[in-house]
Amino acid sequence: MSIAGNVLVCVAIYTDRGLRSIGNLFLASLAIADLFVAALVMSFAAFNDLLGYWMFGPQLCDTWIAFDVMCSTASILNLCAISLDRYIHIKDPLRYGRWVTRRIAMASIGCVWIMAGLISFLPISLGVHRPDEPQPVVDGKPTCAVEFAPTYAVVSSCISFYVPCVVMLGIYCRLYCYAQKHVKNIRAVTRPLAAQAANSKVGGPALPLHLHAHSSPYHVSDHKAAITVGVIMGVFLVCWVPFFVINIVAAYCKDCIPSSAFKVLTWLGYSNSAFNPVIYSIFNKEFRYAFRRILTARCGGYESVSTRAGAYLDRKRPTPSKMASSASIQSNNKLSFAAVTPPRGSAVGLCANKHNGSCTHLRDYTPRSSLGSIRQTRVNSSEKLDGEEVSAI
Repeated sequence: MSIAGNVLVCVAIYTDRGLRSIGNLFLASLAIADLFVAALVMSFAAFNDLLGYWMFGPQLCDTWIAFDVMCSTASILNLCAISLDRYIHIKDPLRYGRWVTRRIAMASIGCVWIMAGLISFLPISLGVHRPDEPQPVVDGKPTCAVEFAPTYAVVSSCISFYVPCVVMLGIYCRLYCYAQKHVKNIRAVTRPLAAQAANSKVGGPALPLHLHAHSSPYHVSDHKAAITVGVIMGVFLVCWVPFFVINIVAAYCKDCIPSSAFKVLTWLGYSNSAFNPVIYSIFNKEFRYAFRRILTARCGGYESVSTRAGAYLDRKRPTPSKMASSASIQSNNKLSFAAVTPPRGSAVGLCANKHNGSCTHLRDYTPRSSLGSIRQTRVNSSEKLDGEEVSAI
């Protein structure tokens, strides 16, 4: 599940031009980190837990533990970066494009991976992560257990989880408060207008606004915002909090945590890499369209998000016949208005220029006006829709 979901996210962002936004760069980095967790960490952990011993040598054991710490840390830090990106986008959308450029986003992603590498490969290569006790041996075969020294367990847990967790909780609480504030502002503006419209149509007194407060679409939006924030933080906390709690406890009291419980909670943390593509991508409508296009693609069939948006706009545009009829109606109205009620000081009825059956009338010319502007209306007698008529409409 983790490999398939994260590969799908990476392919969707790479092949669909409409998904290559700055915010989705963080999603791509998250998908790569979760893909590494699945391919480089979970696969070897499955061998280690099912066989009961480590069959790849002691040197590869340290490398696997380093990848475990690095990829899990990168996944959590990318989640924190995504929350910060969304906070800036919602709090100050007008300055978002100036603050969060593509270069800044790539630099932030680079800092995430550098920090994850420094907390993992550097201390593990120096051997400061090892506890004083040697690795246990089962039936004469070596094992590779994820056991850390107390100091390294506390420092790595704080950098990898506790600090990003506090930041994410604060950011998503602020985001939820901003969402509620926006919903209340929109509700305060639209409800009086809706009440006035209903009053003018019916001709009687409008209904009290509080009668439909809980059935309005803004109450539904408020509810959806709460559910979204709850799902994002709930899945993250459920997957990672138990592991990082027992990780510190096991560093100080190894016999307090059973081996089977440690393995189960470790795999619970790994499972967050499978849930992230679902939460951050499949709940997004644009990603769902891209996934459907990838999974149902045929030879020569390609439809990006931008192409689909263009087709939608084409369907919404008026047809040429409607545009021609609209142009003729507008031109007739202008001619009749110019013939019946010429304004003071105007030169209506005089053709200033004739070209291909078209006549440029000069109207609303007022010499005493401060601007002294001449409003020109081009009335075409042909039924053909050229570029000038379309722009005029």
